[in-house]
Amino acid sequence: MTFEVEQKFSVADIAVLEQRLVESGIKWGEILSQADRYFAHPCRDFAETDEALRIRQVGSQNCITFKGPKIDAATKTRREIELPIQDGQAAADDWEQLLMALGFAPVARVDKSRRCGTLVWQQAEVEIALDDVTGVGQFIELELVADERTLAAACQRILSLATHLGLSGAERRSYLEMLLERQSPSNEPSHRQGGTA
Repeated sequence: MTFEVEQKFSVADIAVLEQRLVESGIKWGEILSQADRYFAHPCRDFAETDEALRIRQVGSQNCITFKGPKIDAATKTRREIELPIQDGQAAADDWEQLLMALGFAPVARVDKSRRCGTLVWQQAEVEIALDDVTGVGQFIELELVADERTLAAACQRILSLATHLGLSGAERRSYLEMLLERQSPSNEPSHRQGGTA
């Protein structure tokens, strides 16, 4: 079983954080545009079960992802199943139609610009993402992928790196949750079936 071990933090000064990352040895990759379409389950409330189902588009590439409930109080560790699907807009639209035919309902779309990088920390290559999320703000995500055997060590590495980078006040809400809260007229969570990611 594969787990995604992650921490996310709101970023007030992106330039200062980028400098810390450079001093720590980050290797920058490309800047990507990502569009995530989230879906509500026809029979259970993903917000209650702390799960999520999405179709992600990165350029012409597509994948479908299920995220299970968080299993760690300090990080956003959770089971993740991610499968590639055919490239292109038509394929993503076809998958959306398939899910809707099965009773899933579209909830929201989260758009972001993501600057990717990797940073070796305690003999592990941590994935770093600087995200500018439309309608939500700027964030940094630290992520490792682990299995049952390496899970505890991965959680500790992520917590240690966050401390090293001077990050505090981890954000446990997903971008979807934050977006829906901001869109809700009463500032209360809406579209509860959308789940978390």
